[in-house]
Formats: sequence, structure tokens, C-alpha cells
Amino acid sequence: MTEYDNTGAKDTRSGFGEALLELGKLNPDVVALCADLTGSMKMDAFAKTFPNRFFQVGIAEANMMCIAAGMTIGGKIPFTGTFANFSTGRVYDQIRQSIAYSGKNVKICASHAGVTLGEDGATHQILEDIGLMKMLPGMTVINTCDFNQTKAATLAIAKHIGSVYLRFGRPKVPNFTPAAAEFEIGKAILLNEGSDVSIFATGHLVWKALEAGKILEQIGIHAEIINIHTIKPLDRETIIASVSKTRCLVSAEEHMMNGGLGDSIAQLLVREMPLPMEMVAVNDQFGQSGKPEELLEKYGLETEDIVKAAQKVISRKK
Repeated sequence: MTEYDNTGAKDTRSGFGEALLELGKLNPDVVALCADLTGSMKMDAFAKTFPNRFFQVGIAEANMMCIAAGMTIGGKIPFTGTFANFSTGRVYDQIRQSIAYSGKNVKICASHAGVTLGEDGATHQILEDIGLMKMLPGMTVINTCDFNQTKAATLAIAKHIGSVYLRFGRPKVPNFTPAAAEFEIGKAILLNEGSDVSIFATGHLVWKALEAGKILEQIGIHAEIINIHTIKPLDRETIIASVSKTRCLVSAEEHMMNGGLGDSIAQLLVREMPLPMEMVAVNDQFGQSGKPEELLEKYGLETEDIVKAAQKVISRKK
């Protein structure tokens, strides 16, 4: 099992904030818009350093999306910032019509996604956002796993021409991605080679997949663990290459089972290589208020759940 240097727990939203400030220094066309959550989104350093390029729109997320779309006409590269629920569910019509359908170069950056938002409860813990955004034609969908990868992804999407949904979170999680690693949109990352089962994880569950891999190795199961940071476009080649070897797979994500990473992989495999598959995800439920770790356990998103899913899917192999 490959060992990864965990440099300590850091929140992924801070990776976004650091990268946004860096982008402001690198590219004068980068502008930022926020819906009354500057501190929570870690956009305050950008706002202080570039006050003429920061736009506080208040609690008016729909207006924010339309303003951002308009800014692209003048050559600006707008980064919008608010919670994932307000970045997608509240403003889906504006994103669909003014950004996706119109092909605008807007970067929709969303924090506080999933149940690890914690005590704010079901009204804020959106678990459908990846599904909503990946269904929009031309929309790139990215879900990062730690501070370093979020920072790298933020820098990378500024160079990408087209609309992007970048999803990250509030809690501190292990920071294990190399700081110097470049982020390649649409290219999955092989974290550990294995021959018995493929585990495809995204976001906060990537580290838990690595933990699961260690437990599985102790009982003689060698898991191939892959970080799928880009949900769309999906890395078909890496997925097919892995399951061609292991012949079974598990997907793991902090999202609804319907519409998420597992859904995308299942659609790919049913067309090209049907194989036994288990999904570690929230199954048709809203979230609730609670501590992040307690909610991960309640909704079956813990390390042990990935281990059990791997054992179950291996038992289904022919």
C-alpha cells in the first residue's frame, strides 16, 4: 500500500482562497463576486488586495450569476463564491440560461458542500449539486479532495475556457496531495495500484478510500485506489484500464447516489464493460444537523463503509 505524507488537516476552502489571491496577482482579468459570504469563502484576502475587482452582491445569488455572465463579454474571468446549495439549487435557472446555454467563461466556486457542512442542517447540506451541474451541456465539474488539490484546481480552471463548477468544503481534512502537483482537468490520479478491486473516490472521501485500502491490505485484499477529481469530463481511459484488471469496483462520494460519481461510472460501464459495482453514497435522503464525522457515519460514508463495499463487490465477482 502506497504511503502518503499527510501534512496536517486543512480546510479545502482555504486552498481556493489562496489560489484566488494568487490569480489576482497573475491575471488582471480575474475578478471575484461573492454573495455575502466573503469570510466563509476565504475571499477576503482577494477583496482587500483588489477592491476594484471584487464585487459583493449581497444575498442575491441569481443576480451574481447574471453579473458574472455579463462580465465575460468584456473579457473578464469571473469567479463566483457562495455555499454549494446557493451556487446551484438556488440559481439553477440563471446558470442554465445565462452561463451554460450561453457558453460563458464563468467559474462557479462552491464551498460547504455535502453533509460535512455539519450543524447548518439539511437546508444547507446539498447532496444533489454534482448531478445538477454535470447534466448541463459543456459544464466542467470538479470535486477536490484536499487543500493542495483545491488550490491547484483553482489555478487550473482560470486557464480553461468554458464554464466550470468547482466544489469544495468547510471541514479540515488531511492534506496529502503534493503541493507542487499540477492539476489536469479530466485526468484521474492513480493513488495505489491493486489487483482485487478498484475504488474510485472523489472529494473528502478520497482520504477515507486510502484508509480503507490499508485495512483491506491487512486482510489480503489489494485495492486499486483512484482519485476522480473531475466528474465531467470523466476519465474513461483510466477507469476502463483499472476495472479491466480488477473486474469489480466501488465508488465513494459525499453526494447523493443518484446523479453523482457512481452514477457517471455506472453509465460508462453499462455501455462498455458491465461489472459488479457497489456505491458508497447517500441513498435518497436529505441531510440533518450534526457534527461532520457523526453525519458521515450515519449516512454510510466512513472508511468502514468503503471496506464493506469492497468486500461485498469482490464476493460478487464471477
